[in-house]
Amino acid sequence: VQLQASGGGLVQAGGSLRLSCAATGINFNFYRMGWYRQAPGKQRELVATMTSAGSTNYAESVEGRFTISRDNAKNTVYLQMNSLKPEDTAVYYCHTTDLGGRYWGQGTQVTVSS
Repeated sequence: VQLQASGGGLVQAGGSLRLSCAATGINFNFYRMGWYRQAPGKQRELVATMTSAGSTNYAESVEGRFTISRDNAKNTVYLQMNSLKPEDTAVYYCHTTDLGGRYWGQGTQVTVSS
C-alpha cells in the first residue's frame, strides 16, 4: 500500500489549499480514507474521513471550512481547505486501514501565515 500526498504549501490566513492523496496497492473503492494532521509539539489528530459509501466525518475545528472528497476512478482522496487559519499549520497525512494495518502517506506541510 502506498499513499502519495501532495498539495501543501504556504498560504495567508483566509486563503485556500487543496491536498491530494493518490493510493496504490489497494482496491480503493472499498476503503475508508482519511486525513490527519500533526502540528509541532502536538499529537497527530484526525481532520476528516470519508467512507467508501461517501459518508464524511470532520473534526470540530475544521467543520464548515474543510471538505473531503474522493475520485474512485483516480484512486485519489482530496481535502479542500478554505478559510485557513494559522492554527491549521501542520503536516497533513493521508491515512487508511485494513486487516493488514494502518497506512500513512509521507505527509505534506501546510503553513498558514497571519
